[in-house]
Amino acid sequence: MNLRIIDKDDEQSLLLQNEAFAILGEINIKRNSGKWDYEIEKYDQKDVRKQIFPDENYKLEDINKNGFAIGAFDKGKIIGLAIFNDQWNKYLYLEDLKVSEKYRRKRVAHLLLKLAEKIAKEKKYKGFWTIGQNNNVAACMFYLKYGFEIGGLDTKVYDHTSQNGKQNIHFYYDFL
Repeated sequence: MNLRIIDKDDEQSLLLQNEAFAILGEINIKRNSGKWDYEIEKYDQKDVRKQIFPDENYKLEDINKNGFAIGAFDKGKIIGLAIFNDQWNKYLYLEDLKVSEKYRRKRVAHLLLKLAEKIAKEKKYKGFWTIGQNNNVAACMFYLKYGFEIGGLDTKVYDHTSQNGKQNIHFYYDFL
């Protein structure tokens, strides 16, 4: 596997299609005594379903104005993508992180973040932040296992949309 910053030669790699992921349950967030905590509510097998996000139409010129993109490649084929946006604070925003289904659970996302951390430190960032939908348990658990901490909960973001009732969990990762 080869990881690198996406440049003009790799621009087509930004079109990595989203693939379905299982909706296995929800993460319920609580704040007690100044600390965030969570519980996982697993769905009954009959309620488990798949979801797929709409494909993005990323343009390298737009990404490079406000950040950078990193790709993971296997034999020249894009298998993972991470998009980062510069922020006013000391946290670099992870806008998108996706790995082709065949390569999930093989440390591709982990390696993308490790390379991004090196780049972010060179840019004087102190950490990453991102969001995860509370029903995307696998993604949220990935962030927590990687070392991200829960930093907030947005319960209103999906009001007035087809995803009404979902919540965004804000995750923060501080570099050591």
